Amino acid sequence: MRKRDRDVAETYRSLFETGIGVGAVVASDEGLLEVFPPFGGEEQGAMAAQIAARYPFATEESPLTRRAAALLARYFAGEPVVFGLPIDWRGFTPFQRVVYQAVMAIPSGEVRSYSEVAAEVGQPRGARGIGGAMARNPLPIIIPCHRVVGKSGGLTGYSAPGGIGSKLWLLKLENGAVKNRAKPG
Repeated sequence: MRKRDRDVAETYRSLFETGIGVGAVVASDEGLLEVFPPFGGEEQGAMAAQIAARYPFATEESPLTRRAAALLARYFAGEPVVFGLPIDWRGFTPFQRVVYQAVMAIPSGEVRSYSEVAAEVGQPRGARGIGGAMARNPLPIIIPCHRVVGKSGGLTGYSAPGGIGSKLWLLKLENGAVKNRAKPG
């Protein structure tokens, strides 16, 4: 989360239920701010409290958060989804914007290495910078950082709850190997 988003009065939130738990999405009037994947095992009350602690003004839903939540629920049910939702790019560095847009172009079920993404954004020696941007991604799934892997194809860190186990689960979900009720891990 970008620090100044915490105090933005025009924030909205929606929760969504999946076969593995409750997730949430937060948006401003400009676009999506943050996705809370359902990997932490929170119930609705705990997820709502987590959002309230980070976004005290996000007490209502908006058409955007409702739409995003519905798409995320469908995604976690194993349906193919094209998000195409607006993102609030304020607070991101120019480098992060370029990296996140490149990652958003990786098709579902495919992966790219940090090095490949670095080369694509014109920073062929910038794999570490790509990793740093992925670690700070506030919109997992929407900006599918789980599709970025090590040069050898191995799974590396994932900052969402469940870490690499969640990353593997998402990749298997996108390849049809995970049923909607199977927990990550």
